[in-house]
Amino acid sequence: MTTPQLFFAYFAVAMTALSLLIVTRKNPVHSVLCMLGLFIHIAGLYLFLNAEFLAAIQIIVYAGAILVLFLFVIMMLNLRKEETVKKYQAQWPVSAGIGIILAAFLVLILGNITVLPALGEYSIEAIKSEGSMMTVGKVLYTEFLLPFEIASIVLLVAIIGAVVLAKKRTE
Repeated sequence: MTTPQLFFAYFAVAMTALSLLIVTRKNPVHSVLCMLGLFIHIAGLYLFLNAEFLAAIQIIVYAGAILVLFLFVIMMLNLRKEETVKKYQAQWPVSAGIGIILAAFLVLILGNITVLPALGEYSIEAIKSEGSMMTVGKVLYTEFLLPFEIASIVLLVAIIGAVVLAKKRTE
């Protein structure tokens, strides 16, 4: 194996292990900490793929803002009752079998897809000469302006909803 393949294998194994730890931890705060490790490894993979802008956004937005939001929600909820309940019931073998069957179907379906996207107008040389952030900005604010604005409105509504739900009723 070459060095890049080893790095990629490390990131793949670490992200898979951290993903499994996120969903199997009993304490939700431990799950959030595992998610922090996952987000950092995803940013490392972006750096490995020469996508510095995406790595920075991954750290700032996900490892910063989203994890703080998750911790805020976890602290607002009363999870003591749910920690005492048995997490895995007697149906887990059936669930695991159904999951394996669905994964096999997914592999079969994805193995038959041969669609390749059309090449874009931005080549590697064009991106290097202009800079990756400049290219992302041009594409985001020209071709994808409407989806960008819709996403910002959805996030604004979510923030307003969270504030309304978190506000104590003073009646």
